[in-house]
Amino acid sequence: MKCAYCGCTQSRVVDSRQNEDGTSIRRRRECERCGRRFTTYERIELVPLMIIKKDQTREAFDVEKLRSGIVKSCEKRPVSLGEIDELVQEIERRLNNQPDAEITSKMVGELVMEGLKKLDEVAYVRFASVYRQFRDIQSFRDELNKLLTDIDTGNTDGEAVR
Repeated sequence: MKCAYCGCTQSRVVDSRQNEDGTSIRRRRECERCGRRFTTYERIELVPLMIIKKDQTREAFDVEKLRSGIVKSCEKRPVSLGEIDELVQEIERRLNNQPDAEITSKMVGELVMEGLKKLDEVAYVRFASVYRQFRDIQSFRDELNKLLTDIDTGNTDGEAVR
């Protein structure tokens, strides 16, 4: 690792700590030449995910775009940023665990809806109304009835009850 101050490639690690969510390691290093200390971060490099959109175009997965959509759905709802971040991390983890690096936008949308259904029903309906692009009141009513049926049967994960 090059020293940030003198460019020397010889340094020693004086302290290593895992970050709070366990996704990276923070290392304090000391340059062998100038003696100054600097910080580096080590994290796993993942194969970038590509999202296949409805029109078959592809774009790189953007976790901030995902978070933004979920935050909009949860506006003025009793959902903390911590809960939103947990949902975003869970969705990102599930996407990264897929065998293919190309994921359909439909799959991402379904994962978001599944997570929001468990988190907050109003946020779920908000997201579903945009994602499913309800054309009329009947399609909106059908989605609400499906949600009410799931609640009545105790099924909050969107799976069919057997």
